Order: sequence, then C-alpha cells, then structure tokens
Amino acid sequence: MTASFAHHRIEAAPRQWQALAERLRSDSAQRLAAAGGALYGIWRSQIGRPRDELQAITAWTQPTGAKAAEQALLGTAKDVRHACSETMAPTLRPTDRTPPTRQGNYAFRWFATPVPHWPEFLDLCAAAWPGFEGAYDSQVVGLWQATGDRTGSTPDEASGAGGQDGVRSLLLTRRPNLAMWERSKLPEGAAEAAVRDQLSRRYDLCDWTVVSTATLLTAADREDTARWT
Repeated sequence: MTASFAHHRIEAAPRQWQALAERLRSDSAQRLAAAGGALYGIWRSQIGRPRDELQAITAWTQPTGAKAAEQALLGTAKDVRHACSETMAPTLRPTDRTPPTRQGNYAFRWFATPVPHWPEFLDLCAAAWPGFEGAYDSQVVGLWQATGDRTGSTPDEASGAGGQDGVRSLLLTRRPNLAMWERSKLPEGAAEAAVRDQLSRRYDLCDWTVVSTATLLTAADREDTARWT
C-alpha cells in the first residue's frame, strides 16, 4: 500500500471538545483533500486521557510530514490549546485507507519494542489476531510504526515520543464495548488461552507500553453519548 498516516492528539479548550470535533469533521475535508489526505477518524476520550482531548488519524496518498498533516487537519481552528502530531507507517494493517465506521470501545496502545524483538512482535500479532477477532467480536484496525517525524520537541508521555527507544508503534483495536474489553482479558478454553499466551508474549518483548480507550466521533452507525471522563 502506498499510503502514510499521521496521528494527532489535540487538546481543546475546556468543554469545547465536541464543538471542535464537529468543526474538524466538517471543515477539514477540503483542506485535507487539497493536500492529498483524508480524515481517517476522530475519537474522544473514554478512559485514560483528559476529557477535552481528541485523537485523530489522517491518511495520505503519499508520505506527508507531521507539520503539514497537522496544518491540513486543524487549519485555523479555534479552541485548540495544544496539538501534537506524528507520522506513522502501516505495518500488517491497515491495508488501505478505508476508515473505521463502527462505534465501540477503541483502544489506543503504544509500544516501545527493542529493534531485535520487532520481527517476533509482528509475527505474534499476525498469529494472534484471527483468534482474537473471532473470539471477542473485535477488530484490529491497524498497527502503525511511528516514524519519529513529529511536531513538538519535548517528550510525549502519551506516545513515548522523545522518551522511549526502539521501535515505537501504535496498535488500534475495536471492541463493541467495555464489557468485551474485560472478557478479552479472561480466556475461556484452550483456543482463547493460546491467543492470550501470544499476546502476553508480545507484551513481554516490549520495553514500555501504555493504553487509553476512546469512542469514535466519526462513527456511521451510532453516536456515543455517555459521559466517560
């Protein structure tokens, strides 16, 4: 696939996350298209990140720098207190730029993996994902490798940028709800136990990992109106 992606973390002014997300969703399409990009998704915080923080991913037909991607997404949007963006290269998934559209519990998990362990990390993902998706009505949206091209120069505790060595990657998974999050951590039967062993081995290979969850503001099926954070 000839495409690149950028992850964006956007801090809105207090209580303005929803209004900002709506403006980005409606106003950024033309700017992104003119620059060769498209909106892949916008998420709002559920667990683990501040209430007024949005996460977005943009998809690009050609390699695009983090600064240019951020400018195309945000434009002159008001109520943005801070933004940080980083470009990413897709690995095993996604295989195209088709965005996720189903509402659910989305886990943004960042890893920092020593370079010698990265091939095994990928092999474990490929082996575990079919069983994981089949058992838990869940989908692996993507696994991207961070390029290090980012806006800002200070260490980012949310992604490990500037503070973690090795291969940094972002794994984005969708579950239908938080109940399935818990269910996926408690295997039932030998097949599920084997999947959990593979995923546990993957975690053992990395030096650092952190996770937060979010719901999809650009979902096509239903809106999430719960108060999470």
